[in-house]
Amino acid sequence: MKHFALIVRTAAAWGFTLLLVFPLIWLVLTAFKTEQQAISIPPQLFFTPTMESFAEVNTRSDYLQYAKNSVITSVLSTVLGLLIAAPAAYSMAFFRTSKTRDILMWMLSTKMMPAVGALVPIYVMAQTAGLLDSLTALVIVFTLSNLPIMVWMLYSGLKDIPPDILEAARMDGATLWDEFTQVIRPLAMGTLASTGLLCLVLSWNEAFWSLNLSAAKAGTLAALIASYSSPEGLFWAKLSAASLMAIAPIVVVGWFSQKQLVQGLTFGAVK
Repeated sequence: MKHFALIVRTAAAWGFTLLLVFPLIWLVLTAFKTEQQAISIPPQLFFTPTMESFAEVNTRSDYLQYAKNSVITSVLSTVLGLLIAAPAAYSMAFFRTSKTRDILMWMLSTKMMPAVGALVPIYVMAQTAGLLDSLTALVIVFTLSNLPIMVWMLYSGLKDIPPDILEAARMDGATLWDEFTQVIRPLAMGTLASTGLLCLVLSWNEAFWSLNLSAAKAGTLAALIASYSSPEGLFWAKLSAASLMAIAPIVVVGWFSQKQLVQGLTFGAVK
């Protein structure tokens, strides 16, 4: 009976995994098809791969420009977010007040509001400041949208550091800056790295703000993908090729840093 239950659980796990991976597999297959093969019914599972769609994407669009914009906005928003979130999490972790928990819950509650609810005021402010279709606007919005998650992750990691270590540093005459840079930072490097990696992924994948606040000049890879949806219809092969070219860099980064990502997501889960 136990052996049968193990077989069922294993089969269910494999089935669930294939269900999650199937869209990515289909995306890869479609990217190497022609447009006729991509829309054929029934779908063609066996075909001669072609790079036609990738060549079309490179010819029609400046892929490197879109990729550069994605790299700039993702990296700068992550760095700026860490510079803001780290001191905030540090103060809430080691100088707690009766309102600390309320502040954290309020910050988290801001993520529950649909982004479209804030679109009009943010769009008007960006337009008034002359920041529409600029990397500056995207960096600011990406940073602000990721701040609640960054503060929560850093807070969860920092509060697990024994306060006795800080007390010993203070007795040795360490200033607040010394305490943060020489004691907390080395102990929290794993937390900082995992938080930065997660927010880098979130910023890279951000599509809503990219499509609404940017155009040709500051468009990210999300804008490149959206450009293959036109009034004439969807170009499935080219859309898949553009999507594959957009997600490939961040998939590679996530694959090699999955240990740090999992560590950051599980900080404070076990006491």
